Amino acid sequence: MATERTDRYDFRRIEAKWQQRWAQADLFRTRAEPGRRKFYYLDMFPYPSGKLHMGHIRNYTIGDVVARYRVMRGDNVLHPMGWDAFGLPAENAAIKNQTHPRDWTWRCIADMKQQFQQMGIAFDWHHEISTCEPDYYKWTQWFFLKFFEQGLAEKKRSFVNWCPKCATVLANEQVKQGLCERCDTAVTKKEMEQWFFKTTAYAQQLLDDLDILEQWPERVKAMQRNWIGRSEGVQFKLQVGRQEGKLEACATEIEVFTTRIDTVYGVTYMVLAPEHPLVAELTKGTEREAAVQAFVQECLAQSEIDRAAADVEKKGIFTGAYAINPMTHEAVPIWVANYVLMEYGTGAIMAVPAHDQRDFEFAKRYNLPIRVVIQPEGVTLNAEEMTEAYVGDGVQVNSGQFNGLPNRVAMTAIAEFMEQEGIGRRVVNYRLRDWCLSRQRYWGAPIPIVYCDRCGIVPVPEKDLPVRLPTDVEFKVGVNPLATSETFVNTTCPQCGGTARRETDTMDTFVDSSWYFLRFASPHTDTAAFDREEVAFWLPVDQYVGGVEHATMHLIYARFFTKVLHDLGLVSFREPFPRLFTQGMVNMMFFRCQACGHDAMEAREDGEVLRCLKCHSDQIVRCVEKMSKSIGNQVTADFVCETYGADTGR
Repeated sequence: MATERTDRYDFRRIEAKWQQRWAQADLFRTRAEPGRRKFYYLDMFPYPSGKLHMGHIRNYTIGDVVARYRVMRGDNVLHPMGWDAFGLPAENAAIKNQTHPRDWTWRCIADMKQQFQQMGIAFDWHHEISTCEPDYYKWTQWFFLKFFEQGLAEKKRSFVNWCPKCATVLANEQVKQGLCERCDTAVTKKEMEQWFFKTTAYAQQLLDDLDILEQWPERVKAMQRNWIGRSEGVQFKLQVGRQEGKLEACATEIEVFTTRIDTVYGVTYMVLAPEHPLVAELTKGTEREAAVQAFVQECLAQSEIDRAAADVEKKGIFTGAYAINPMTHEAVPIWVANYVLMEYGTGAIMAVPAHDQRDFEFAKRYNLPIRVVIQPEGVTLNAEEMTEAYVGDGVQVNSGQFNGLPNRVAMTAIAEFMEQEGIGRRVVNYRLRDWCLSRQRYWGAPIPIVYCDRCGIVPVPEKDLPVRLPTDVEFKVGVNPLATSETFVNTTCPQCGGTARRETDTMDTFVDSSWYFLRFASPHTDTAAFDREEVAFWLPVDQYVGGVEHATMHLIYARFFTKVLHDLGLVSFREPFPRLFTQGMVNMMFFRCQACGHDAMEAREDGEVLRCLKCHSDQIVRCVEKMSKSIGNQVTADFVCETYGADTGR
């Protein structure tokens, strides 16, 4: 019998044939059967903001191989896919192209879904979800109400991270090296009323439970430990006064946190962060008010990463007020300085220039006193001769009744004395801050809150969910679109029936992705966020795969969310992802012309010289960057599949 042979592998015909056969057989549908072991494999779902690229192929091919292997082993496999469909890319595209975010999002979803199918990825599309659909964000809003009932969602005035280009607030985790992680614009500080989730209430649990995540990369756990930032120390208050002839104390107090209470006798001045609310209070109505406020604005224009850098130029201004050290009863001046951040401790520090390098540099610049209170063994430090702060261990000097003690012993002795005298208390502090979830944008889940002049802040009743996004909005740069919709803003109070107005901020898209893995277990349930029996069967996720860049964003938020749901009795587990794999990046090499700025995948060779295809300059440099939709640096999945075939791409 003759066998037909060909010298060419016709991947287009062969791949299309088998993908059609798989679809007709509904081959990848989840079939949970009793007696078979379950295996929930989850890839981090994508933003539908463009086309899939080779970085995605890398990630989703890993999942496809593992899921198919588990199916062949006879396991019950859940391998779903959906869309993290809210967010800035869709709204920015709507403003640019004069289209509605929903229309743009669904076009992207259709393109990406076609690419997934072209790649032959074994997803169960019967479990598909999209976070921008009302049947999904209804439950995002329901979770907000549950958090609100538990005191875990609150509105407060605070200095927040503001991206002037995106025209919205960012959470701390969305600021990278002082820049917006979405558009690379320098982030500034802005005082606003915002909604927060109290992640700080779970700081210790988030830290402790890293120990049970034995199948997580150590790098990711280290990143989370550093981000949570646990430190032990003493917190105490200092009375504030003004010195006009003699010091007159007032009712105002400054609260400080320090990990070095052994240096408390060496305090020669106090420093407030520019954002500290006491700055305005201490200078209001004084001759220093205008100068201090000008300095504050100068500091707020700097990024926090710059202000916190060790080599930043230390700058400050005196407030005119003094604080009374409760241990020495000495009045020390209160300054505002750029190197102190509101994000750490209480936003106020006791400055000990002899034993802290930043304080030392500041004191030298402004001619402030330096007092040695810890002497190293066998050495006598002279403040006037010091060229840098001494930060090591030694013996207490100039420390009252604690003189002669080793400083590590003095730490405990001074802390105990302060507690006995009611001066201060030992506390644990965290670098982690509450999650700012308000966004001044349209394409997100509306926050289910109304404001009534009579009743105040009123949650929307569960029966009235979802609070739907209106269609009669205007999309303008720098304007909150929801605020332009009178039909949305104007409503009635659920409690008294009087006139009220809706909250016009939407929720951070990380709220949507903090529970999507639960929805995948029962995506069509309409009476609850998820079917608890299905969740009990499939969850927690057996294998989670995604980028390491989410270590201090999504992975912390999802862990926090799960712990709250566990305490509410909605799930039986405290950790959603016991096994995590971070797949790494696909880098892309290209040529950049330094003469005209043109970027290209290739440059023309002129003998041994590379020349720009656009301007023909020989000022060509080779560049390597990670492949990313957000920076327009990608080789798309459909290009690879159509040119070389899905198997070659995979």
